[in-house]
Amino acid sequence: MTFADIESDGDEFTDGALFETTLVVVDLETTGGSPTDDRITEIGAVKIRGGEVIGEFATLVDPGQPIPPQIVTLTGITEAMVTDAPAIAQVLPSFVEFARGAILVAHNARFDMGFLRQNAVRLDIDWPFTASLCTVTMARRILTRDEAPSVRLSALADLFAVSVRPTHRALDDARATVEVFHRLLERVGNQGVGTYGELVAYLPRSNPRLRAKRALARDVPSRPGVYLFRGPSDEVLYVGTAVDLRRRVLSYFTGGDPRRRIGEMVNLAVRVDHVECSHALEAAVRELRLLAAHRPAYNRRSTQPHRGWWIVLTGERFPRLKVSRTPTDDAIGPVGNRNTAATIADLIGQAAGLRSCTARLGAASHHWCRSEAAGGPRIGGCHAASDRPLTLPDYLPRVSAVRDLMTGGRDDVLVALTERLIALSEAQMFESAARHRDRLSATIELLARCQRLSALSRIVEIVVARPDEARGWELAVIRHGRLAAAGVARRGVAPMPVVDALIAAAETVIPGPGPLSGAPAEESALLYRWMTEPGARIVASTEAFALPVACAERRLPWTQTARAAREVPRRAG
Repeated sequence: MTFADIESDGDEFTDGALFETTLVVVDLETTGGSPTDDRITEIGAVKIRGGEVIGEFATLVDPGQPIPPQIVTLTGITEAMVTDAPAIAQVLPSFVEFARGAILVAHNARFDMGFLRQNAVRLDIDWPFTASLCTVTMARRILTRDEAPSVRLSALADLFAVSVRPTHRALDDARATVEVFHRLLERVGNQGVGTYGELVAYLPRSNPRLRAKRALARDVPSRPGVYLFRGPSDEVLYVGTAVDLRRRVLSYFTGGDPRRRIGEMVNLAVRVDHVECSHALEAAVRELRLLAAHRPAYNRRSTQPHRGWWIVLTGERFPRLKVSRTPTDDAIGPVGNRNTAATIADLIGQAAGLRSCTARLGAASHHWCRSEAAGGPRIGGCHAASDRPLTLPDYLPRVSAVRDLMTGGRDDVLVALTERLIALSEAQMFESAARHRDRLSATIELLARCQRLSALSRIVEIVVARPDEARGWELAVIRHGRLAAAGVARRGVAPMPVVDALIAAAETVIPGPGPLSGAPAEESALLYRWMTEPGARIVASTEAFALPVACAERRLPWTQTARAAREVPRRAG
C-alpha cells in the first residue's frame, strides 16, 4: 500500500506524536484474495497507545460461503468453527466502534483495508477512518534488501525476534504486527520521524506516472509464473517471478519499491508479458532461462548462467591444475571469481604435490624442479619441487589423488589439509591457521556443491513430487540436471497418469561436457534444493540418486563452524 491509497490525508493526525496517538493494528483471515468475491472469516485487532496495549478485539466471522481447503490448511479455520460465529453485519459495527478515532495499521494494508471498506460499502456502514499505515511499505523503506530479502510478516518476526509468532490467525498476527511496527519505528526515531505526518513524508509516495501504467497489468492472471517488462523497442527490461503474477506486477505501479532503477524501468515499460507456470519451481527455472536469453538491463542477477571459472587438470604428460572457462569431466566449479578459483587450485595442488610450474615438458620422462635442499630455488617455486627427478610412476599417483578428490572417490588430500590446519594451530601460528581455515572451507564448499550437482546431472531422468498447499502434488521431470517438464496433480486427481503425460511430453535433453553434463549450475542447484527439501519424494528414476562415497558434503558441518569462527572477529570489531 502507498499513502495515495488512503481515503484522505489524515490531517487530524499530522502533527501529533505517534507515541501519543491511538493506533489499532488489525489483521484479517478470509476465504480468498478478492474483496469482492471472498469473505472475512476472522478479525483480530490490538489497540495501542504510548507503546502499551490498551485493548484487543477478536472474533471469528461466519463468511456465509464455503472455506476452500487450501485456506483451511493455511489458517486452521474450518467451516465447523464458524458455523455459530456472528456474521460480518454484526461484527463490523463493533469493530468500527472499537477502532474509532484511531489510525489503522496492518501488514499489507491494501489487503485488509480493501476487505473492510468493501464490507462497509456492502452493509452501508459509515467508514470513519481517514488514515492508515502499512508495515510492508514501512519495512521496504526502512530496511535494506540484504537485511530483509522478504517482508512477509513471518520473515520480519524472525528478523526482530518478536515474542508472538505469526500463525495465520488474526489476533496472533495482529500482536506480531504490533511488535514489528514498534521495531520499525525505532529504526527511524533518530531520523526526525516522530509524527504521522513525518512518517508519511518519509515513506515513498505513489507516482501518478507509475499509477497511470496499472493498465499494463490488465491481462496478467493471478497465477504462478514469470513476468517480463518490455520497453519501447520491444526489448526485455526486467524479468521476475511471482506466485501471484497479477499482485506482483501491480506492486510495481504503487511507487513502493525504493530502488531508483526499478522506478526508471517501469517508466520506460510499454508492455508486460507473462508466462504461466505450474508451480514456483518451474517459474524460477524459466526466470533463469529468460535472464540468460534476454540479458535484461535492469536485472542485477546473473544473466550468463554458463559463465564461470573451473579448476581442471591439464592434459599434459605431467598434469597440473589450472583455472579455465571450459570444464573437463573431472573438473570442479564453477566459481564466479577467478582469484578464488586460483586460490583453491593452489591449495589442492600444494597439498597433493602437483607441479605449479608452467614449463613445457613435452615427451620428457621426468619432471624436476629442484628443491632448496638440492640447490634450487626455495620451496614454493613449484609445488612438486624435490631433491631428485620425478618419473611418471612417482607423479601419477598424485594426479589420481586429485582426480579422486574432485569426483568424491577419496579425500586423502582433505585429510592432509586438515592435519596442516591442526599443526598450524598447535604451533600457535594463528594468523596462518585462520587463512588456511578460510581457504580449506572454501575448497570443501566448492567440492561439495560440484559433487552433489554432478550426482544429479548424471541421472538420465528422475521424476520428483512434492505436496502443495492444496493437498495436491507438484511434479517435476528432471533430465541431466535440467527441468524437462513440470505439472501439478491436484487433490483428488490420480498423480501417476499426470506423471506419465509429463514424461511423454518432456523436453529432450542431450548431455553436454563437464561434471554437470552441460547444465547451468544455477538451474541444477535450484532443482537439487527443491527435490531434497522435506516432503519431496522420488517417483521414478533411471538410476540411483546418491552422492559419492567420499564426498565433501559430509564435511560441511565443519565449514559452518569455520564460518562462525570467521564471523566472531567481525562482530567484535
